Amino acid sequence: LFRSFTLCALHFSSTMATQSQAKELFRRAEAVCFDVDSTVIREEGIDELAKFCGVGDAVTEMTRRAMGGSMTFKAALTERLSIIRCSREQVNKLITDHPPQLTPGIRELVDCLHQHNIKVFLISGGFRCIVEHVAAQLNIPRDHVYANRLKFYFNGEYAGFDESQPTAESGGKGKVISTLKKQYGFKTVVMIGDGATDLEACPPASAFIGFGGNVIRSQVKEKSSWYVTSFSELLKELEKI
Repeated sequence: LFRSFTLCALHFSSTMATQSQAKELFRRAEAVCFDVDSTVIREEGIDELAKFCGVGDAVTEMTRRAMGGSMTFKAALTERLSIIRCSREQVNKLITDHPPQLTPGIRELVDCLHQHNIKVFLISGGFRCIVEHVAAQLNIPRDHVYANRLKFYFNGEYAGFDESQPTAESGGKGKVISTLKKQYGFKTVVMIGDGATDLEACPPASAFIGFGGNVIRSQVKEKSSWYVTSFSELLKELEKI
């Protein structure tokens, strides 16, 4: 308990918790929560949707600012979607024509976590319709998916997004983890991701592991007590269980 408290309490300070503490918490985790865009999959789903809808450049820059923490996530999401204004048909066609590309090693890592009876959750600021497609490939139950919901009118045109979802706001991933701890009684939960919204989920997560296998965000790397660039590093740690 002391180690868990120390890891989270100090992760923003200069006297950061050690890498060995983060590794120990990962090995004895009851649940592991993954970010999806640029972590579980190689791309940013909203950027791919924007490209598909012909407004890629404007949205990519806004995504970079949001992931860097220079604007609130909800503000960035609202602005990006108001530019994209995707229809239900466009979203379905994107998934069919350009399905999300899994990051190398993620399938093996999730399989190994499941073999050790460690629960796996996907917590994403992206869109549930895309994240559920990813979850199905990894044998992750749909009720272990937390993501934003797009809304459409009856004719299929864009109608906004569900602003009540916790993942629509900065700090939302931490709220989801708090909910999971209450719902399942988890004591040790680890968050893995590439962005500022993932880093800020600890606490209530017991530990945060920064992932730079697809994109390296300097401020996340600097504040991570354990930063990896390949899922094979996590697999090696699980072999010690």
